[in-house]
Amino acid sequence: MARSSSGFVAGLTAAGVAAVCFLAYQASATVPAPADLAAPSTKPTTAAPAVSPSGGSKPSAGKPPAVPAASGTGERVVYALGERRVWLVDAKGKASRTFTVMPSTVDPRPGAYNVTSRSGTVRGTDGVQIEHVVRFTVAQDVAIGFSAAVDGSTPAPDPARKTGGIRMKRADGDALWTFAVIGAKVVVVA
Repeated sequence: MARSSSGFVAGLTAAGVAAVCFLAYQASATVPAPADLAAPSTKPTTAAPAVSPSGGSKPSAGKPPAVPAASGTGERVVYALGERRVWLVDAKGKASRTFTVMPSTVDPRPGAYNVTSRSGTVRGTDGVQIEHVVRFTVAQDVAIGFSAAVDGSTPAPDPARKTGGIRMKRADGDALWTFAVIGAKVVVVA
């Protein structure tokens, strides 16, 4: 009986170790780069909220800035580096929302990209808890993407650190998260 019990315990131990290894593998499969997590996404079920011309989630009486002409056609996210602004553009070329952002210390090169990964909530490379992370490229070995700080802040990043998080207000982050699923087009213009 002692032999059979020790075999049973060894089997349970092996099964437990296998389960832990499987869970560790699943967790590690969502980490594409240091301090940068990835998660699968699904298609949005609702449209993005109304246009936010003033850089926040509250509409203003002024006309929102036009979508940059050099940003292509079709449904896309447009990020203008110089304006520090994002547009969520529908298939007909009309912006459903626009808002200002706080750029990262590492900028993506102008060009067309696709959303490659998303994470619901993670800790940013700057140590801030962030949500609705939408990544679309890598520059200088840093993952570049949009995100919102859980605490709602959008401070300027530390220029001494290489960061790729383009930060926005939480309401804007919610809208971008719904709009920019895996494979969605992101166009960066100067």
